[in-house]
Amino acid sequence: MGKDFFISNDKTLLNIKAIKSFIADEYWGDGRTIADVEKTIENSYCFGIYKKNKEQIGFARVVTDYIYFGYIMDVIVFERFQGRGYGKNLIAHILQDKVIKTLKTLALKTKDAHSLYEQYNFKKIGDSPLWMSIDKQKLE
Repeated sequence: MGKDFFISNDKTLLNIKAIKSFIADEYWGDGRTIADVEKTIENSYCFGIYKKNKEQIGFARVVTDYIYFGYIMDVIVFERFQGRGYGKNLIAHILQDKVIKTLKTLALKTKDAHSLYEQYNFKKIGDSPLWMSIDKQKLE
């Protein structure tokens, strides 16, 4: 599968209208406007996954301070591409990204994808039904 797609941080490749349309239909994206999506992209470290012809397959973003903490958000694979492993490839790529892999803590919230993220060493935080993290912070 690795030969039929690529992942990029180039925000100019993002199909913002498609991202907004998909997110607006999700339980966690209710009410977002195109301006909201544009602003979140502007203020985040973004990843797009694309077919070789640059057709967008999916998207994710990380809100981060680039040193200590990152929060993975808006992980999506457009419906027509779901079930082909693109989401797993996107998460694996994000976790190997030179910026992300140096962060001390990486967190996310999910209502229904715990088993996916557990494959990448995310652990539930306390008794929260939503929060998960990878925490490399050393407490002394």
